[in-house]
Amino acid sequence: MLTSKQKKYLRAASHNIQPIFQVGKAGVNENMTTQINEALEKRELIKVSILQNCFEDNHTVANEIVEATDAHIVQVIGNTIILYKESEENKEIDLP
Repeated sequence: MLTSKQKKYLRAASHNIQPIFQVGKAGVNENMTTQINEALEKRELIKVSILQNCFEDNHTVANEIVEATDAHIVQVIGNTIILYKESEENKEIDLP
């Protein structure tokens, strides 16, 4: 679980990151979670964009991704989810 200080640090670090995944009307599927997990291993911190045609609630989508990838939700703001997962091989971010 991330502390509020760690979340604040990660929010600041994610400011310049562009979303690399989009969740549409099909919702979250197994292929998408596999790709998100691989991206988290490479980058540790990613953004996921939720499109307007997605019928699920943003927090529901975030929780589905977290359950499938064991990542941490840094923030759900608008239609963007910020996710963090500590990398086993490509550790770059040192949390306070």
